[in-house]
Amino acid sequence: MKHFDRLLFFIVIVIGIFGIVMIYSASAIWAEYKFQDPFKFVKSQSLFFILGIIMCLIVSRIPPDFWKKHANKIILACFILLVLVLIPGIGTVRNGSRSWFGIGGLGVQPSEFAKIGLIIFVSKYLSQNQKELRDIKKGVLPILLVIGVFFLLIMLEPDFGTAMVIVLTLVSLIFISGVKVSFFVKIGLVGLMGIVALIIVAPYRMTRIISFLNPWSDPLGSGFQIIQSLYAIGPGGLLGQGFLNSHQKHFYLPEPQTDFIFSIISEEFGFLGVLIVVSFFFFLFYRSVKVSLKSNDLFSKFLAFGLSIGILIQATLNLCVVIGLIPVTGVTLPFFSYGGSSLLVTMISIGMILSISRK
Repeated sequence: MKHFDRLLFFIVIVIGIFGIVMIYSASAIWAEYKFQDPFKFVKSQSLFFILGIIMCLIVSRIPPDFWKKHANKIILACFILLVLVLIPGIGTVRNGSRSWFGIGGLGVQPSEFAKIGLIIFVSKYLSQNQKELRDIKKGVLPILLVIGVFFLLIMLEPDFGTAMVIVLTLVSLIFISGVKVSFFVKIGLVGLMGIVALIIVAPYRMTRIISFLNPWSDPLGSGFQIIQSLYAIGPGGLLGQGFLNSHQKHFYLPEPQTDFIFSIISEEFGFLGVLIVVSFFFFLFYRSVKVSLKSNDLFSKFLAFGLSIGILIQATLNLCVVIGLIPVTGVTLPFFSYGGSSLLVTMISIGMILSISRK
């Protein structure tokens, strides 16, 4: 096995450190007020980042064939965890969603690990059933059924944002496998009707839609977060207000170190900061697709593409929410938003891509 893609690894480390620095900037005031420790969130995220680097390096030494061989066991473990987290007394409720296992003061989110499990499983399925994919009923519907079961489990938490990231990632993976485009047009229409049904069933989603269309209709309620986000982005200008000089993190933007950390980056570093963040994700995707194209193994091709497009889709959804292009989904910004499970899963994903790049 050759050395992995060192440039990709280096840029991940640099941007990870930048993310920790921004978590400090975004959370220090809130953490000092609530916990009397301005480094509360930074210490936790730094611990997960170090653990993530270790996991990334370990995973980069594991051949892709290992994941292919154990794909069924991995997906079964993910399924069991998603069922267990729904049981009261086992799963922990946070922000109205029962999607966590509480371990001491930390929380583990099984739906984050289900992202990787499903990408591995679908990559194996697509690599082994190329001929069957020409027949929608025999080749495509079985894998869509598996995806549907996991989508349902995650929606029961409920976690609409993570569920959408997973579905969009896996549909993209199936799309590049050679399935007819007409099929995706049909499934897109079905998916659109399904989203409408989900919005109707849960009133809070309709509230988010209304606040998205006109956040000033309820500026102190459902529209508060997006309004404060836009107030942060607006004054950023070309070079921003300067590091640590954000005004919106002073108890205006709720928990700015999580889903809306991009707002603080925009306010403090302006368009330059936006350009750096967006360029990073495109560079990561470019290097990963390059690894995918160079691989001579079909499973590895699908796996590298699936992992990278998953990160890109999640980042895109987060940025679209922050600047008000789509309703709030609760999706974090990879490498930047505070959250141990999300960071660990992202670093493990990078480790898998690096493993493929060795060959």
